[in-house]
Amino acid sequence: MLAVGAALAAIAVQAGPALAQDRIVDNPRVLGAPLEETAQKATTSLLAITGTASGDKSYVIPPSTAAITADKRLALNIVYTDGRLYNPANGRYDKVHLRSYNGTDVSPTTPYVAPTISTRPGETVRVALDNRLPADPSCTDPNWLINVPHCYNGTNLHSHGLWVSPTGNSDNVLLSINPGVKFEYEYNIPRDHPAGTFWYHTHRHGSTALQVSSGMAGALVIKGDRKPTLAANGDLDTLLYKNGAPIPEKLLVFQQIQYACLGKDGNIKVKTDAKGNVVEWVCDPGDTGVIEFYSDANGNGFGPGSWGQSGRYTSINGQVLATLPAKQGELARWRMIHAGVRDTISLQFVKMAEGGPAAMERLAAADGPAFQKTYCIGEPVPFYVVADDGLTDAQARKATVVTLQPGYRNDLLVVFPKAGNYCMLDADTAPSATVNSIAVGTRLLGKVSVAPGQEVKDIPAFVTNELVAAANVQMPPDVRASVVSDLRNGLKLSRFVPHPTITEAEIKGSETEKVLFNIAIPGQNTNMPVQFEVGSQDYAPRPYAPDRVDRTLVLGTAQEWELRSEFVSHPFHIHVNPFQIVKILDPTGKDVSAPGAVDDFGPGPPDPQYPGLKGAWKDTLWVKSVQKTDNGPYLPYTLIVRTRYQRYIGEYVLHCHILDHEDQGMMQNVQIVLPDGAGGVSHGHH
Repeated sequence: MLAVGAALAAIAVQAGPALAQDRIVDNPRVLGAPLEETAQKATTSLLAITGTASGDKSYVIPPSTAAITADKRLALNIVYTDGRLYNPANGRYDKVHLRSYNGTDVSPTTPYVAPTISTRPGETVRVALDNRLPADPSCTDPNWLINVPHCYNGTNLHSHGLWVSPTGNSDNVLLSINPGVKFEYEYNIPRDHPAGTFWYHTHRHGSTALQVSSGMAGALVIKGDRKPTLAANGDLDTLLYKNGAPIPEKLLVFQQIQYACLGKDGNIKVKTDAKGNVVEWVCDPGDTGVIEFYSDANGNGFGPGSWGQSGRYTSINGQVLATLPAKQGELARWRMIHAGVRDTISLQFVKMAEGGPAAMERLAAADGPAFQKTYCIGEPVPFYVVADDGLTDAQARKATVVTLQPGYRNDLLVVFPKAGNYCMLDADTAPSATVNSIAVGTRLLGKVSVAPGQEVKDIPAFVTNELVAAANVQMPPDVRASVVSDLRNGLKLSRFVPHPTITEAEIKGSETEKVLFNIAIPGQNTNMPVQFEVGSQDYAPRPYAPDRVDRTLVLGTAQEWELRSEFVSHPFHIHVNPFQIVKILDPTGKDVSAPGAVDDFGPGPPDPQYPGLKGAWKDTLWVKSVQKTDNGPYLPYTLIVRTRYQRYIGEYVLHCHILDHEDQGMMQNVQIVLPDGAGGVSHGHH
């Protein structure tokens, strides 16, 4: 095990002003050399597999034929860790004391982002958790209300976005690994699993937000080597090459670590304006930041507006206001993971004026807008979105802003046309498009430092030419012309999509599953305390009950789902099986998911997050509800998606990925069951 504790103790006591050279961001550490060599080579029988024995064709990329060289093993101790985080509000590093992962390949300097698991289809990933946190009686108290945050020292693990079993010791989030308990998760990744960008994080109901907000999350990347053929699609990885090698990759894990420093009364230390409104959470020299509750006696903690009030900044790979190196004229793949809780990220790149890097070090939270106006100049740099939630899109989407909600992943193709520094911005977004439901303005995430290289005058033409050149070298002769034609026709990627479209015929005769999010507010539509709820076609919204199965779905079938929210907006996430977006209708009935659509319903600027998503595959999706006037009703969007239930049976969950909403009841249990062969479902034999 790494000797992390002593290194962190030394780091934590450092004081004085922060320096930019301390915050150069590289990709997170990758899980190191495997501990268990298996040397299992592919066999003829494996080559013949095209899905399950029942003929599952829901994944159109064939099984990997690569040799399985090793299992991946990761040991993670759940402990309190002392560290530091840069605070732009005071220009210092704040000491923090947070629950975290400590173990295999955890960085001693950035311990609040877990190491990356890099694996391949057909491999097995084992994650051994050892919960060394202090005892927590609320984890075993039978009288504790299930939807009141609790069991802060209990944990478990979720492999977000993976198509693996939800039961036993696989992607099972219905377990509670309490203090003093050890447990090993085992993810057997199918040989026909799509390559892509996924992630893992703690998911114990009652403490999910608190632990994820402490940094208990990491990337999980599945690499693919399957080239498309006339009969099957391939992995996008095989196209993204230059000069015989994969193009450079940046893996960025975005987190909102919402620590607070407490006063003698145990409440969060705050600064208020003349009207008594909280404008900043204060950490004085000598204080130590913690995350120990969801709300203090004054109502400060997780909640609407709390992220902006806290004055904290989104970190990238464990660093705040970080610098990312790049090279002019070099096409790169940026894997973006929103691993945070309480903010929407609208990512944008804009050229930084001379003097910007020095001014960045003087940036206080209150001076943010002035910095952007002075130093972030010119038009945003265009890039291409090529994958949503790890799954390759049928066509690359040109954009100048990409919206990441909690749980989202996006793969981008990025090239910077000129050398110099670029502002990496979280752009201004309409309130209905954000987790906090308020306008927060544009904020600085960090900067990209671009070394001199090749000048690019036309980014769309450059990207197209780079990919066409790669296709002419990388693609097999029988599909090469088709791939090149697609690329020249609007950067289509149809040979790399991992799922076939779900047709009307496939869902014919099936009932539509309806999901309705709601927050019941005391005195408004209930006399009960605030309740975070989910409803369906069979009943009105109600809070989570662990012993209740809300939806029973049948293996081997497909269905259409309708997603809506009665009150504010929420990111919907479902485990195991991804879904395909059919259409997204604003309250007037306009489909805003089509390419080139404009989503301009409600106040604020047009929302860029939905246009172009029609046909995309995802596992997390923003369900928007808009309030056109301050006291007016919330008007819901209607999101229509389709999904298949393939290969795996068992019980899992769907929920809001504003994780403090999930912890307080905005979740449902879902089970996939076998058909009984007579038009019903199998109940097993007892």
